[in-house]
Amino acid sequence: MKLLETIIKNFGKFSGKSWEFTEGINVIYGENESGKTTLYTFIKSMLFGLERGRGRASLNDEFSQYEPWENPNFYSGILRFSCGNRNFRLERNFDKYSKSVTLICEDDGEELSVEQGDLQVLLDGLTQDAFENTVSIGQLKVKTEQSLANRLQDYATNYYTTGDGEMHLEEALKYLNNKKKEVEKQFKEELMKEDRRREEIALESSYVWRDIHKIEQKLEAVDEEIRVKELQEKKTSEKPKWRVHPIEVLGMFAVLFAIFVLIPRPWNYLIVIVGALAEGIYVWNRTKEGRKKEECIENENAIRKLRWERNHVFEELKEKQVQHSNLEEQLEELQEEQEEHKDWKRKKEALDLASAKLIEVSRHMQKSLGQALNERTSEIISRITGGKYTRLFVEDNLKISLLTKERKIPLERVSRGTIEQIYFALRMASVEIMNEEEFPVILDETFAFYDEKRLQYTLKWLAENKKQVLLFTCQKREEELLKKMEIPYTYYECR
Repeated sequence: MKLLETIIKNFGKFSGKSWEFTEGINVIYGENESGKTTLYTFIKSMLFGLERGRGRASLNDEFSQYEPWENPNFYSGILRFSCGNRNFRLERNFDKYSKSVTLICEDDGEELSVEQGDLQVLLDGLTQDAFENTVSIGQLKVKTEQSLANRLQDYATNYYTTGDGEMHLEEALKYLNNKKKEVEKQFKEELMKEDRRREEIALESSYVWRDIHKIEQKLEAVDEEIRVKELQEKKTSEKPKWRVHPIEVLGMFAVLFAIFVLIPRPWNYLIVIVGALAEGIYVWNRTKEGRKKEECIENENAIRKLRWERNHVFEELKEKQVQHSNLEEQLEELQEEQEEHKDWKRKKEALDLASAKLIEVSRHMQKSLGQALNERTSEIISRITGGKYTRLFVEDNLKISLLTKERKIPLERVSRGTIEQIYFALRMASVEIMNEEEFPVILDETFAFYDEKRLQYTLKWLAENKKQVLLFTCQKREEELLKKMEIPYTYYECR
């Protein structure tokens, strides 16, 4: 990638200002408050956008800091650049009310979509964090941040698993952890649902069992009543079943009349009275037997009714017993481990395994990447320090130490200038390892703590290894050294 031209329509102190850049080293000179950092921020904002903060954060954010001095609603500019032998025109309007962005290929007029990631593709996935921690060094910001360590870790992991560096390990682990929590939550909800279902079934089963007990008691009562009725019927059926015939009644009267006529008085009266009493008792007994027969019929009807009721109660009992048996089977099934539970467990185990493998792969590849990073950083630091430091070790979380011919030196024990040179070397090595596309190196007052000799070594290394360098400075010594070493450069003065 190469920057061709910046056209500032309205940004910070500049309005209607443009700069055309060339390959090699571009020196942008200006005194303090001449606008060098404004131009630097404009380039960064064109590539990655410029968002306004919210609340109190908006008072001192970059959006407010570089809002145009005049006509603030016209807050826009154009950046022309080349990438892959094609020229592009990127235009942004930063104004909060008419915010817009367009990206056009100048070679064929094709309009690309920044929202759908076309610009990110051209930038080879370079994010603003990665930009600020590698090829772009702002004022007093040479030290890298933790995000560079995270980015290197992501690159190492993804290069091993997919062959490129576009996956973020931290985000991947966060995604897997969220999925694990989601699975655990669903599993917990399912268990709670099953517990509620188990309680409902157990409660319903207890109610049904109580009903069965009541029905059994009712059935026993009906059986007892039927038994009593049958005994009564049996006793009744054992006695003769006959009634008083009218001829019998006439015969009785005839006998009494004959006794009255044939037996002399007064004995006939006595005998007739006795005979009448005997016949009355006989008739009364025969009439009572008739009543017992009616009672027997009523008893039979009651027994039939009781038997019908027994059948109905027995059917109800069977239904309740079947219902209770089904409920008990459901409870047993719920007590056993369901296949769904096994699926939940397998999902959780798979997510745990994926997280563990990612961490394992990351550690393995960090070791390999760390070796490559150490070697390339060591080459650069050796060049820009004139061979004083030949080896540099970058450990976990970018903990750095130096190796001279005599001993190993922690980063904290070297001078401020050497520290800045170390971070410069680390930035240059990191971007070479992580990105195939070569980006312009943008340096804003980066060499303030460099002595003349090491600045000379650094400028020479930049000229030999980088296609395009934008060097913002308020000093004349960079230009003087470039002239002295006869290194071609393009000079701009910022006003």
